[in-house]
Amino acid sequence: MGARRSIGSLIGPVGVLCAAVCLLLGAGLAPASASPGRATPSRLPVTYDFLDGIRAELANPGGSLPGTNDFSCRPTARHPRPVILVHGSGGGRQTNWATLAPILKNDGYCVFAPTYGALSSVWPASALGGLGPKLDSAWDVKEFADRVMAATGSSQVDIVGHSLGTEIPTYWMKYLGGRGHVAHYVSLAPYWRQGPDDDDARGEAIETFRRGLGIPDPARPACPECTAPPQNTDFNRAVRVPTPYLPGVEYTNIVTRDDEIVVPYTAGLLDGPTGTHVRNIVVQKDCPQDHSDHMSITSNRRSAAIVLNALDPMHPRPVPCVPVQPVIGG
Repeated sequence: MGARRSIGSLIGPVGVLCAAVCLLLGAGLAPASASPGRATPSRLPVTYDFLDGIRAELANPGGSLPGTNDFSCRPTARHPRPVILVHGSGGGRQTNWATLAPILKNDGYCVFAPTYGALSSVWPASALGGLGPKLDSAWDVKEFADRVMAATGSSQVDIVGHSLGTEIPTYWMKYLGGRGHVAHYVSLAPYWRQGPDDDDARGEAIETFRRGLGIPDPARPACPECTAPPQNTDFNRAVRVPTPYLPGVEYTNIVTRDDEIVVPYTAGLLDGPTGTHVRNIVVQKDCPQDHSDHMSITSNRRSAAIVLNALDPMHPRPVPCVPVQPVIGG
């Protein structure tokens, strides 16, 4: 299969964010402390533009999107599990989810979103997640999910991941105690049928560099529920061998033919073995007007409806066919 490039390897939203935050830092804007989403009205406004997530980060540096990361939220009978949104390479809890966070909150979900795998806790670098070693990222996701389940009283969560965020939670589920704790797993722009990529290479280089300096690996909490991956397998293989799918989880893969990062886009289409339940969706099926790319697949009305139906198949809603543009969505 073709090689996947990380978003950070392209001129795209990460570059825009870096340039913008540097300008704002030069103007003396201080970052806010990471905190739950600000007080919200009964229904949140919804924007269909991937770049609005970057604008949200710049307006509230280090914060959370309105309606997200409220650890006092309690799931309802209709939506009994909290939803965790897991961003892609170079993304963050605000930059990746300007569309889906308010849509899910308005539909009655408790919505949570971490920034994992950042190389610094100091803003603006703290807003750029998914850049460190993948094992560190998997532990970040594990600890965040454990916190969400403890706070909400739920024994399970639903996962909505984008790009790298489709891979990292799988490692948690298979090896870091997450098995049995996920009911629905929705992947936007996944890449299951692919070998190591830029994110793997960068993470391995960081690990080599810090060990060369004598910097110990991050401290890990006790994890009696953890299991070792197969011997002599890297992160990529550990996620995919023999399959990324676990029994008892409802998987939905959502891909776009216009993906410029996952090439070919079919790397995200993978059937599951006997005993697993996997649905593969190409957004252009029956809708040639959908030109969503690797970014705007998270930020349009069509993808949003598919995600809602994947999370709550008992209450399906129509999936609109609307024009969707690269990056900005629609």
